[in-house]
Amino acid sequence: MDAVLQCTGLRRAFGELKAVDDVSFEVGAGETYGLLGPNGAGKTTAISMVAGLLATDGGEILVAGEVMTPRASAAKRHVGLVPQELAIYPDLTARENLDFFARLYGMDKGGRANRIDRVLEVIGLADRAGDRAGEYSGGMKRRLNIGIGLLHEPRLLILDEPTVGVDPQSRNSILASVEDLATDGISVLYTTHYMEEAERLCDRIGVIDRGRLVAEGTRRELVSRIGEQDVVRMKVVGDASAAAAACESVEGVGSSDAEGDEVVCLMDAAAGRLPALLAAVGTSGASVAGVQVREPDLEDVFLHLTGNALRD
Repeated sequence: MDAVLQCTGLRRAFGELKAVDDVSFEVGAGETYGLLGPNGAGKTTAISMVAGLLATDGGEILVAGEVMTPRASAAKRHVGLVPQELAIYPDLTARENLDFFARLYGMDKGGRANRIDRVLEVIGLADRAGDRAGEYSGGMKRRLNIGIGLLHEPRLLILDEPTVGVDPQSRNSILASVEDLATDGISVLYTTHYMEEAERLCDRIGVIDRGRLVAEGTRRELVSRIGEQDVVRMKVVGDASAAAAACESVEGVGSSDAEGDEVVCLMDAAAGRLPALLAAVGTSGASVAGVQVREPDLEDVFLHLTGNALRD
């Protein structure tokens, strides 16, 4: 996996506050990499340095092999930045907004017309391209903001909490737009404090807390670090105690107990072992009326690593 973004030993302090403290990570070509952490963890400071808006106190940033600094115009050509705050003109239509920013990028007339049409399709605003941006919903404005960042076909798109303050339907539309970017081969650096967004979008995730990267990996790799087992609850018809005892013979089951008319099992990789578990219940003479499986998630990972809930 070729790295489009390489960050090594990034540091940035504001007085006594170490906002980013020796952070290293990289984003591969076509990869969506999530920085997951609560508000104030250092996410926005980190991406401000990656985008060349803020100088580092130490460390190095390479974008497509170019060194990134606030003066590095070559590196910045590879980056599209979508900030938390909207950067659109409400009195202009979506097409006019995109045309204005395309001109700032130096795109020629013929090329920018085709590119604007493509971007409008990607962000789902082609049918509303002639409407004033000020008349858009919050989610549509967010999608237009993303479109502006995509205009110059960046190698790396930086999205800083793009779904903050939007309704659920608009949020889902934004997430779908981000998912589509992978098909275009664009690398995405995505910051969020919403665990479910990171789980849905990101190939790999870096957990950041108090300025430090405390863990990194795929969702499965991060969950495996905390050593928690899946919880399987089965509502049974028949002798729950006998069913629980039978389940103890299934590979991967750490414990199996009867709770009223339910059997509760703690086990590894439950999804792949459910057939064996159901068969074991059958050998006891009981039958299964319902099953619930709860796997550890990124919320559990964050709580384990930092001692704080993700949204604290």
